[in-house]
Amino acid sequence: MTMFLEQTDDYFGNDVEEKMAPTNKKELADGGFVVPHFNSFGLRFRDYDVESMRQEGVENFYRKNHTYQCYDFVKKMREEYGKMNKAEMDIWKCCELLDGVVDESDPDLDIPQIQHLLQTAEAIRKDYPNEDWLHLTGLIHDLGKVLLLPGFGELPQWAVVGDIFPVGCRFDESNVHYKYFKENPDYNNPAFNTKYGIYPEKCGLNNVMMSWGHDDYMYLVAKENKSTLPSAALFIIRYHSFYALHKEGAYKHLMNDEDVENLKWVHIFNKYDLYSKSNVEIDVEKVKPYYVSLIEKYFPSEKLRW
Repeated sequence: MTMFLEQTDDYFGNDVEEKMAPTNKKELADGGFVVPHFNSFGLRFRDYDVESMRQEGVENFYRKNHTYQCYDFVKKMREEYGKMNKAEMDIWKCCELLDGVVDESDPDLDIPQIQHLLQTAEAIRKDYPNEDWLHLTGLIHDLGKVLLLPGFGELPQWAVVGDIFPVGCRFDESNVHYKYFKENPDYNNPAFNTKYGIYPEKCGLNNVMMSWGHDDYMYLVAKENKSTLPSAALFIIRYHSFYALHKEGAYKHLMNDEDVENLKWVHIFNKYDLYSKSNVEIDVEKVKPYYVSLIEKYFPSEKLRW
């Protein structure tokens, strides 16, 4: 599999210093990660229509998410959480805080989030043993879900997890449970309900307002704390939940050339984020020293501002 890396802009359109990642072609390691056919409930992955013990709760989640995630709400959240004044703590402590968090939007798994983080990271580590920055990206990509906890505002799940989508332009029908967008205040707003809305063609995703959640928050945390992770890692963190784009091919008219190249990283990452979910838990204490060493390598300060 060929690796790609392109420089991108930060969330607010400012240049991000380019940090090179390995670009060598490599074969998958022996004994690498094998994609399972079914999720932990014996069903197909990301099947939002099949009846299951999770289906009703997941659909109710998206009803709220699509109703309330409007342009004004997103703008307010970005302004508030961009201040980075909620806490100071190290990354591993943040991982431990997620031990009791379960993602209500996920039809494939109902175990604590720390296990999902480690399952993703360890699956990547099997196939790409020399790409340690990608291992760390797997570990931290969902840490923004601390927004669910009291010290971070205790936001409702619909404001933290789930698939993300642009606001400020028409909601694409490829978004899961699209029908619930009809209750969104932006749905009938003529400024927002056209194909391009408020955005020029090929404006670049860095100039597009995305629904608020853990993706944007963790990206801002990494950026503001001057992480030395490559720009590809930051792109993964920001857009790994943008399934309407990287699975369905929607919203490509908003992408620029840098986005096209960076999207290749998300496609690589998605295999592990989605298909590593399992009820077989990782031994946390066994792998902790390795990931702590990566945190020290790619984050200059032990304690981060959140």
